[in-house]
Amino acid sequence: MKFMMKLAAIALVMTAGQAYAADSTGLSLAQQNACLTCHSVDKKIVGPAYKDVAAKYKGDKTAEAHLMDKIKKGGAGVWGQIPMPPNPQVKNDDLRVIVKWILALPS
Repeated sequence: MKFMMKLAAIALVMTAGQAYAADSTGLSLAQQNACLTCHSVDKKIVGPAYKDVAAKYKGDKTAEAHLMDKIKKGGAGVWGQIPMPPNPQVKNDDLRVIVKWILALPS
């Protein structure tokens, strides 16, 4: 019984560590790609706060692909009239991590 409890505790710590790593990787990639120049996690700067983006797309199964496309191509009108410039230089793998991080934020 003690062995099973220790095993469960280890699994919990490993899972929490992986979640933290994913969070810090998404944030780190957003910083490296200058996303935080116009956005922040919890307040509007030029663009919307990432927590507001997460809330808007919560439960939307197409959100990941939609946001990846929007970030790559840029656009305007969803969050106001100030356009978001296109970001074609962001690698698709990095972009997927950033978008998953944004969508996982508590709203």
